[in-house]
Amino acid sequence: MDQRLLRSRSNTANPSGLSRVEADHLGPDAAAEMARILDEPPILLSEVLKGDARLTPKWAHGGLKEDYMRGVTGHIAVGCYEGQHRISWRVENKLLDSRTNPRAFTFIPQGVDGHWNIAGPVVVSHVYLTQERLQACADEIAGGRRVELLPRVAFADPAAAGLLDVLSHEAERDSASSRLFVEQAIDLLCLRLVQEHSSFGGLPAQDRRGGLADWQVKRVTAFIEENLNRHVGLDELAALVGLSRFHFCTAFRQSTGQTPHAWLTGQRMKCARELLAHSRLSVTEVALAVGYETPSAFAATFRRRVGVTPSAFRRAL
Repeated sequence: MDQRLLRSRSNTANPSGLSRVEADHLGPDAAAEMARILDEPPILLSEVLKGDARLTPKWAHGGLKEDYMRGVTGHIAVGCYEGQHRISWRVENKLLDSRTNPRAFTFIPQGVDGHWNIAGPVVVSHVYLTQERLQACADEIAGGRRVELLPRVAFADPAAAGLLDVLSHEAERDSASSRLFVEQAIDLLCLRLVQEHSSFGGLPAQDRRGGLADWQVKRVTAFIEENLNRHVGLDELAALVGLSRFHFCTAFRQSTGQTPHAWLTGQRMKCARELLAHSRLSVTEVALAVGYETPSAFAATFRRRVGVTPSAFRRAL
C-alpha cells in the first residue's frame, strides 16, 4: 500500500439521541468518526492540502443499519462508485432517502448528526473539507454573506460526483506535479457546494469578473515557463496578479481557454519534447527538469499528451 495512505480508528462509544451540534461546539474529527461507524475505516492520504483538506482513494466498506454518526468538525463529501443500494440519513426528524449511484454524491455538513442506513456494501471515496476552506470560497463568491451548507444523500449532481471521482484517482498518484490540479479540483468542488448546495444558491451577475488583462497573462505564463522544474501553487500564481485563487482560476481560463494546471502541463510537455530531441539527458533527468518527481508520472502524462512514451518519442526522431 502507498505509504501516504493511513487507516485510523476511534473507540469512542456510540451516543444516543439526535440533535444538531451547536456551531461553536467542536465535534469529533470527521475521519475518526467515520472510522468509528464503518467496518472498514477511510484510507486517508497522509498529505494535508491547503486549508487542511484531506483526500482518500476509493475503498470498500459494508452497509450501515441505524448507525448513529455524531456531528463532526469539518465537512465530508462522498462519492460512490460501486454498489447501488438504498441509503438514508435521518437528520433532525427529517429522512433523506435515495439510492447510491456514480452520478450522485453525499454531503455531510459540519455539526450535523443523525442515523444512517446503507442497505449493502459500497465502494466510495471521501474529501474532508475544513470550515476555513469552504468559508474562503464563500467569502469570495457570496460577498461575505452567511452561507449554510445543505445535507445531501446520494443527490444527483454529475459535476460534483465527477470532481470526487477525479480526486479519488489523484489520491492514488505519487507525484507533486499533480498538486496544482488537486488544489484546483478542490476549489471547484468548494465552488460547486457553495453555489448549488447551500443557502447561497448562485452568484449574482454583477459580482462576476472577466478575464485577465494582457499584462497579467504574460506575467503568469512567463512565471510558469521559468519554474517548470518545481511545484507551482495556485496561491503563488494568483499573487502575481493580485487576485484571489478563486477569481484567478476563472479569469485565467477565460483569457487562455485553459486551466492553470492544463497550461502548466502543456508547457512542461513542450519543454520535455525539446529536451528529448536536442539534449543527451536521460528520460529520468528530463522528468526532473520539467517538474516530475518520478519517471513513471512523467511518462504517463507524456503519453496522454503526445500519444507515445518519452523513449518512443526519442527513438522516432
